[in-house]
Amino acid sequence: MSNNGTATQIYNSIYRHGVDEKRRIQIPAMWRPVETGVQLTLIVWPQRVEGPCLRVLPPNEMAELMASLDAMSNDDGKKTILKRIIGAESTQVTLDKAGRICVPEEMAKAAGIDDEATLVGLLDRFEIWDPVRYDKVKAADMVLAQEAFKRME
Repeated sequence: MSNNGTATQIYNSIYRHGVDEKRRIQIPAMWRPVETGVQLTLIVWPQRVEGPCLRVLPPNEMAELMASLDAMSNDDGKKTILKRIIGAESTQVTLDKAGRICVPEEMAKAAGIDDEATLVGLLDRFEIWDPVRYDKVKAADMVLAQEAFKRME
């Protein structure tokens, strides 16, 4: 539960969906906001050697990202760089009545998303991957998984 007593959205599991000619991607029913008109933030996320994906943040996670950027010292040159990159490489989208989001063309190209997409839950947010890139990322993640799970013991 969040601080205001409403249920916190959880994004888990993996889904593979087709992408139509208008670059619309179906969002799993369990991941859809309850309220209509909720804006999700799409960010081209460049941190993987396999190539970027689209990170999708619900409003509360985007607010936390902005707060963490604002908390950085103004003397830290990385603050402006991060704000510029995230600002330029992101957009807000809302779900249509069929539960789909439309990915802007440049973002789809950057993430390598064409006719299929893999949606991966990250618990508090999710990612949209080109299926081939995601298979490579998953293989790399599995190599590191044993060490990562030790941190939870």
